Amino acid sequence: MVIFDTNILIELYHGNPQIKTKIEVLEAETFYVSSITAAEFLVGARDKVEFSRVEKHLAKYNVIPITPDISEIFLSLFKTYSLSHRPGIADALIAATALYYQIPLFNLNKKHFQFIPGIELI
Repeated sequence: MVIFDTNILIELYHGNPQIKTKIEVLEAETFYVSSITAAEFLVGARDKVEFSRVEKHLAKYNVIPITPDISEIFLSLFKTYSLSHRPGIADALIAATALYYQIPLFNLNKKHFQFIPGIELI
């Protein structure tokens, strides 16, 4: 099991061969995205046709909703790191989701998450 950050979804959508190869090496059977990641991905669509394509691509992954438990972890992360590391709201919610389910986060911007104890980054 692996959870993807938005930048991974974007790279997969554009057919990045290096990311595809990395995913094959992971040998994970199930891939997840946070509902925040799904929303960020959908926002990038420029018109109805692209929105439809993005939705179709998104359907390949299991979308994890934000639960009250994930919200608590998010708030704790934000209170702890908002002044020292300035995490984005979306990044903190995605990190909270990965932490709650204890699954690795595949991401291209390690500096956005590496300061969070307990998070496993790919």
